[in-house]
Amino acid sequence: MTTVPASPLSVPPVGRRPGHWRVADDGLASRSARSRGTGPYEASVPAALATPALQLALPGDLAADIADAETALAAFDAHAAASLGADHPALGPMSAVLLRTESASSSQIEDLTVGARQLALAELDESRSGSARAVVANVRTMEAALRLAATVDLAAIFAMHAELLAGAEDAGRLRQQLVWVGRSGLSPLGAVHIAPEADDVLPALEDLLSFVARDDLPVLVHAAIAHAQFETIQPFTDGNGRTGRALVHAMLNGKGLLTTTAPVSAGLLTGLGAYTSALNAFRTGDARPIVEEFARAARYAAATGTRLVDDLAAQLDEDRERLAGVRRHALAWSVLPRLIGQPIVNAAHLQRTLGVPAMTAQRALAQLTDSGVLQEATGRSRHRVWQHPGILRILDAYATEVRRSD
Repeated sequence: MTTVPASPLSVPPVGRRPGHWRVADDGLASRSARSRGTGPYEASVPAALATPALQLALPGDLAADIADAETALAAFDAHAAASLGADHPALGPMSAVLLRTESASSSQIEDLTVGARQLALAELDESRSGSARAVVANVRTMEAALRLAATVDLAAIFAMHAELLAGAEDAGRLRQQLVWVGRSGLSPLGAVHIAPEADDVLPALEDLLSFVARDDLPVLVHAAIAHAQFETIQPFTDGNGRTGRALVHAMLNGKGLLTTTAPVSAGLLTGLGAYTSALNAFRTGDARPIVEEFARAARYAAATGTRLVDDLAAQLDEDRERLAGVRRHALAWSVLPRLIGQPIVNAAHLQRTLGVPAMTAQRALAQLTDSGVLQEATGRSRHRVWQHPGILRILDAYATEVRRSD
């Protein structure tokens, strides 16, 4: 039986700009390494998406796939809001945990792997893990993306990147040198992708943001192509992947497909080789693979995210039963749903987030501990933290399911 090739989703391929690279003789590279790394290269010149406006002929089967994936995401979004978002409709506990789950998956694509406990400790500034702090920075980037979703412009992109690399000299600033993906850090020769020359970055980024402003494309198709173009441009020296995936969520929310956060990066993470190949196919003129990868990732996010929501909702119901003996106006009841988003807490965190005195915060922690909801995790008399072992187990189980696949 002959298999009929899938119809491509044609987009303009990248152009090429020749250059010549010379590895500096700074004493850090051997003579042979300098020789191998010196020679001609071709930097990418991203095709214009906005001028003239990109015309997309979406094949029927791909259009149906996208419609199904968008329906699944919308159903998940409604389910998440109904299950765990009622206590805090704007920034509820489910939004917090989904945002962290998405941020952790996006970071793992960049080989930054952090467990739920270390991530929660880092939110309290109680972790010594550099990777955990990096993932928390990615959480801040995602928060910025959602906050700025209504208007995705240059200022918004710079703000996302500034949150990601807070404190770095080039945070929120376009790169001034050539960057590339793969092979050697010494030379672009033989790289998987050589990004545009620095002078080409701003015009390409402005064209991309004009494309993002369109409102006539299926949201998932729109986000997939915009993401692929962003990763082609590589506008920053570092953090392009995580910023580019934050851009996806800004579009999914800003264009109305989601009101919370879906773990789309978790889906990309489980097929990382296909995701990388799809980015390369986009650069050669076929956007179908990257759109298919986003559709697959969206379905994965909806299915696994729904199970995660249900597991956390069940845990919350169990905890409410444990707190049945505590009077209903006690602070412990207000703390309980927040543990979904922050399963490790201390008194200072409760004081800051709930605006209560130290004694009130301590009383709530004691009630939650006596009820079996929380466990004191340090064994110290000072600088103590309390953790919710059930929620941490659920989050770690989800992280085990969502493993990086090369």
